[in-house]
Amino acid sequence: MTSPNTPHTLRSQAELRSLYAAPTDRAVRKEIGALDRHCRRFIALSPFVLLATSDEVFNLDASPRGGEPGFVKVDAHGRLLIPDAPGNNRLDSLQNIARTGRAGLLFLIPGFDETLRVNGEAVLSTDPADIAACTSERRAPRLVVCVTVTTAYLHCAKAFLRSKLWKPEALVDRGLMPTAGQMIGEQTGIEGAAETREEMERRYAPDL
Repeated sequence: MTSPNTPHTLRSQAELRSLYAAPTDRAVRKEIGALDRHCRRFIALSPFVLLATSDEVFNLDASPRGGEPGFVKVDAHGRLLIPDAPGNNRLDSLQNIARTGRAGLLFLIPGFDETLRVNGEAVLSTDPADIAACTSERRAPRLVVCVTVTTAYLHCAKAFLRSKLWKPEALVDRGLMPTAGQMIGEQTGIEGAAETREEMERRYAPDL
């Protein structure tokens, strides 16, 4: 493993930039400071977003969030409203937001090779109006992550084209790895009955 103090470690922006050409004008100018109609439409079609956060000493976290397409709302002020659904109660992302008030988001749409990146100032809201905006037939969230957008831009398709993520032939046989329950049991040493995928889905059903 290369040590952080070896001559092969880059230590400055100048050293980093020496390896890469300058970004194109298009790549720089595509970053906008608020959600336009294209961003809003992308979010309305998206059933999945990755939420990236950090605490005050830069311990990082990235958490998947999912729901029906458009489960993330855009309010009249252009803020993003992300309902908090039942999870494992670790609250890693929420605790980070409470500490730093910042979040980064990556929206995906199944079948789209482009993604939408959004960064902004984040708060945890229990305002009745925010809760109501994110209440579905299934449930009302305990809280809503509200993000005031500072930057947004569409990310190019290269990563998805390289990975062939949406191609049927790229699907991996789930049998190539143990179930999540089996892996966590081995990692933690916590004994428990082996759980099939069907049993797992039945256990998760009340929280979906």
